[in-house]
Amino acid sequence: VEEMKDSKLPGDKGLVLKTRAKHHAISAQLLRPFTFDTKPLIVQYEVNFQSGIDCGGAYVKLLTQTPDLDLDQFKDKTPYTIMFGPDKCGEDYKLHFIFRHKNPKTGEYEEKHAKKPDADLRTYYTDKKTHLYTLVLNPDNSFEVLVDQTVVNSGSLLTDMTPPVNPPAEIEDPDDQKPDDWDERPKIQDPAAAKPEDWDEDAPAQIPDEDAVKPDGWLDDEPEYIGDPDAVKPEDWDEDMDGEWEAPQVPNPACETAPGCGEWKRPMIDNPNHKGKWKPPMIDNPNYQGVWKPRKVPNPAFFEDLQPFRMSAFSAVGLELWSMTSDIFFDNFFITDDRNTAERWAADGWGLKKAAEGAADPGLATQMLNAAEERPWLWIVYVLTVALPLVLIIVFCCTGKKKSPATPAAEYKKTDEAQPDV
Repeated sequence: VEEMKDSKLPGDKGLVLKTRAKHHAISAQLLRPFTFDTKPLIVQYEVNFQSGIDCGGAYVKLLTQTPDLDLDQFKDKTPYTIMFGPDKCGEDYKLHFIFRHKNPKTGEYEEKHAKKPDADLRTYYTDKKTHLYTLVLNPDNSFEVLVDQTVVNSGSLLTDMTPPVNPPAEIEDPDDQKPDDWDERPKIQDPAAAKPEDWDEDAPAQIPDEDAVKPDGWLDDEPEYIGDPDAVKPEDWDEDMDGEWEAPQVPNPACETAPGCGEWKRPMIDNPNHKGKWKPPMIDNPNYQGVWKPRKVPNPAFFEDLQPFRMSAFSAVGLELWSMTSDIFFDNFFITDDRNTAERWAADGWGLKKAAEGAADPGLATQMLNAAEERPWLWIVYVLTVALPLVLIIVFCCTGKKKSPATPAAEYKKTDEAQPDV
């Protein structure tokens, strides 16, 4: 237990995960177990990633009430009812809400994960401020996930969990097999079609252009490339080892002003008689039976739990974490069945930290300078933003045309006094 490194509230302490790349676990027994019945559950606590977060979790576990629950042996395999809170690795920003659902038919537990939040969570992990994480579960099976008292995710335990709480009533028959004569082809080649007698499959795709004319000035006797006349055989050239030396080829200077050199050939054009290999046209398959699917049969594992809110009671709370970043700060864990009480607790705890951190925030100029240190290209934006308006003001205000004394007619419009007749 210690203060935050840059605490804005002297004397305010919390739990701190100190060591990177290590497993950590700490837990506490509740005064009494929480039983899911007719009142909601509100779980709330604060997290501050003082050193940022590269890869690690900051979630809390509500440990299931069991006869053999031993907090001295608390580890990752200890049964929990709910797991809730932030987790991040690389660019994957998560805010978990997971609960373990007991199958009423088999008695086995299965994890159910809430859908991902729609909100962008990035700033909560990078701004090094204290954030308040809240989970609200209601007896009508609805849930809300809040960060800093703002809803970032919500839904229903019945419709927004993966895998679903209730399995499908019917499943595909695993023993059903597609018949050998089942036809899934929507189109087939027309069996009545015949290749036309005049269809020439051997006609080439391109033919020489018979209308082409060799350009005037074409140099038939000049090669396009010649040996470099300035090239010299290297002194260490060994004809026995390297073969006969030849000067490297360079473009023929005589061809620079001519339309072309060497043997003139007619350019190739598309052959209008080219048809390629003949194929029968496609028609609708009269025997098409659609895409085959196995028949549906009753699901032997089907059950219907319409009250997943009534999950297993829990009697302890714990942090069981691993992180590649140290100094994760936790504070003000609060579990209740009254939302108003939770909000008052938040105001008296997190609210004070929010106000203190807000008062200590740097001004706009400092924020701009800090941002430019991390992203130097912002200096260009700043210069353009400030300089461009100044240049425009100077251009429009200081470079206007001077009034000419030789054209006083313009001045006549600016006075009501009598003017001499012209």
